[in-house]
Amino acid sequence: MLYEDVTGRIIAAAMKVHATLGNGFQEVIYQRALELELPHHSLVFEREKEMPIYYRNQLIGTRRVDFFVESLIMVEFKTISQLDDVHLAQARNYLEAYQVELGLLLNFGTTSLDVKRVYHNKLIQARSRSNRRIAL
Repeated sequence: MLYEDVTGRIIAAAMKVHATLGNGFQEVIYQRALELELPHHSLVFEREKEMPIYYRNQLIGTRRVDFFVESLIMVEFKTISQLDDVHLAQARNYLEAYQVELGLLLNFGTTSLDVKRVYHNKLIQARSRSNRRIAL
């Protein structure tokens, strides 16, 4: 699994936050708690990192990702009763816009933490093809 060690530590930190706070708070409360918890899992991160969005190589705007961990993984928060396909599609779109391979969608709005891994498959496949060429 892609970046298994890092994602495992992020999920462990999020589970600790959820186990401590439960569900029912606004996203910002969980963000603040995770900001305090991630260092205990030896993770380097940026909160509310502003990321550029390009279209045809032209900067068309920016968006803030909730957390960008180890300069590898985008982490987005939700506090809703159930994740829908639209939330996963939105996370995939962010990965493509940011050119990031992996994201985690964390939903603190349920009785058990809901975690979805989201992949930028085109970028992962391109990296894999590039690595195969280098190995030859």
